[in-house]
Amino acid sequence: MQLILPNPAYEESYKEYIQELGDEVRYPFPLDFDHSDFSKLLEKLDSFKNGTGLPEGFVPATTYWLVEDGELIGVSNLRHYLNDWLRHAGGHIGLGIRPSYRGKGLGSLLLRLSVEKAVELGIKEAHVYCHKGNEPSARMIRANGGELESEIEDDGEIIQRYVVNAP
Repeated sequence: MQLILPNPAYEESYKEYIQELGDEVRYPFPLDFDHSDFSKLLEKLDSFKNGTGLPEGFVPATTYWLVEDGELIGVSNLRHYLNDWLRHAGGHIGLGIRPSYRGKGLGSLLLRLSVEKAVELGIKEAHVYCHKGNEPSARMIRANGGELESEIEDDGEIIQRYVVNAP
C-alpha cells in the first residue's frame, strides 16, 4: 500500500468509494467536494494544497489517497498549520477508510503515513481529534502514539483532542 496524491487514474475507484459511503458523514471533508467533473475535483484539491482560492477560515491542506492494486482504500487530509478554530475543534489530520476495508487496521496505517507527511512539513506535534465514543478512532490514534490532550464540547458533541508527536 502507498500514500499518493490524487490523480486521474483513480477516478472510477474514487466514485465507487463515494457510492460505498452512501449517506454516512464523510471523513475527511474533501470527500464532500463535487466529483461530477473529476478533473475539476483534482484542480480543487491541488489549489487547497497550494493555498490558493481557499474559502474564508480554511488553511492550506493536502489530500492523500491510500491505494493498493489500483484501488482507493482510504483518504487523509493534512492541514499544513492550524488557525484558532482548527486548533479548537479540527486538528491537522482527518482521515477515513472505505467501508469495505474497515476493521483491518488500515486506519492506523493511514494515520502513521499521514503523520510522516506532517513531519515532512515541519509539524512536530500533529493534532488529531475524534468524537468521544468513537472507540475505533481513539484506538487508532493511541496506536500511533496519540496522547489525549483534552476534551471539549462542540455543537453539543464531546470531541477528544489528541497529540501525536513526530517519531
